[in-house]
Amino acid sequence: QVQLVESGGGLVQPGGSLRLSCAASGSIFSINIMGWYRQAPGKQRELVATISSSTNYADSVKGRFTISRDNAKNTVYLQMDSLKPEDTAVYYCYAVVRASSSNRWNNYWGQGTQVTVSS
Repeated sequence: QVQLVESGGGLVQPGGSLRLSCAASGSIFSINIMGWYRQAPGKQRELVATISSSTNYADSVKGRFTISRDNAKNTVYLQMDSLKPEDTAVYYCYAVVRASSSNRWNNYWGQGTQVTVSS
């Protein structure tokens, strides 16, 4: 019904930049919160950033990452600058979506995109 597809992951050197994109597709009536989570090997999935009427960032990425969205494209972005090795993780797109066929909000997750920060 609704799918989230991430793109833009890859290998980057410390201090480098990367921009992730996540496009929501399907029969969508409305999207509320969109955001990004990440999960490093052996660690719990954690919030990176969310965006609705405002933005919210994990302390670990404040000042380095910027979340934005294009509602016309149902797409959320994560601009990652000054990347550190500890940013290495699988990044997952998240969205709270009301499908056209639904009268309620549901949580959707992308499949994840690998970000590796290494020299």
